[in-house]
Amino acid sequence: MPHLVFRGVAADQLITVTSTLAAELADICECGTDNFTMACLHATNVYGGMPGEPSFAFIEVGWFERGQLVQSRFAETVNRHVAQLGIQEIEIVFHAYREDSYYINGKPVKG
Repeated sequence: MPHLVFRGVAADQLITVTSTLAAELADICECGTDNFTMACLHATNVYGGMPGEPSFAFIEVGWFERGQLVQSRFAETVNRHVAQLGIQEIEIVFHAYREDSYYINGKPVKG
């Protein structure tokens, strides 16, 4: 944990930065690189009667709250790595999980 879900970023592009991205995020979050999952979702934008319009990068981060300073550093790091891929418009949103609502293998993490 954290979980990062990328839209508007091709997997073959993202793979080129995931190792260094995970290492930097692990330093920021004070955890191991194996705590991160990163997934690319294919999405086809359909609006204005024109299917297949290019998408901007939209990245959702699901994690346990770590405070505004860590969140800002995390967002800046993700933004920098995705921008290296030539992507100019990048949006990042954080979803904070509650420990009492998080289960692994059917068992609560905290309880």
